Amino acid sequence: MCTNFIPSARTDFLDKRLGTVAPAAPGWPAETYPGYNAPVVVRSSGGAAVQLAQFGMVPPWSKDARHARELARGTYNARSETVAIKPSFRHAWAARQWALVPMECFFEPCWEDAATQGGRATRWRIAMHDQEPFAVAGLWERWTDKASGEQADSFTLLTVNADGHPVMGRMHRPGDEKRMPVIVPAAHYADWLHASPQQAMAFMTRFPAEQMHAEPAPVPRAAPTAARNAKPQTPPPENLSLF
Repeated sequence: MCTNFIPSARTDFLDKRLGTVAPAAPGWPAETYPGYNAPVVVRSSGGAAVQLAQFGMVPPWSKDARHARELARGTYNARSETVAIKPSFRHAWAARQWALVPMECFFEPCWEDAATQGGRATRWRIAMHDQEPFAVAGLWERWTDKASGEQADSFTLLTVNADGHPVMGRMHRPGDEKRMPVIVPAAHYADWLHASPQQAMAFMTRFPAEQMHAEPAPVPRAAPTAARNAKPQTPPPENLSLF
């Protein structure tokens, strides 16, 4: 499970790896939590594009804005084992609405030292071993508010089982199933965005622990100052080319 990450807007990553220009003033919080906006890379007629979307997927059958908010509280992660059949995700999966979510790192709770921490977990920062940005596989969806006619984008992160993984197997409460986001190898970003559903399933694997780095991280004194969205982010024009 992944509920908190730092989006990447580093010029060297976006320019060299994704082929786009980093925005001068990112329109998202420094850290992303469910309900916040973050940049995602999606397939478009020009190859691919960057758009802002809410972290927490809203399926197209959502009744209204209130229903959309309720659904999004439980759809920020999608289990790869059931994503093709779950009502909230199956439309996006069948429609090949793949996304790449650029990150600097993500955060997970580690309970190994809970006995000496007053029964509390320790916040850990998970990143790449070389400290370079990376991209996680996701799905995106576009929802239409019937009351206003406005369209809005949202996304979820795909996850796989991580029991026994040297890094991610240490996270979360003892006895709970361990999960980790699907990290896409840099050489296969375009392959992921243009995959068939069958090809996409081949990406649902655990990332090598030796290429990851994990360490305790300070707990933020407060959540990001940007307010949570009342509804998913209205999509901007698709004019940011990536490939």
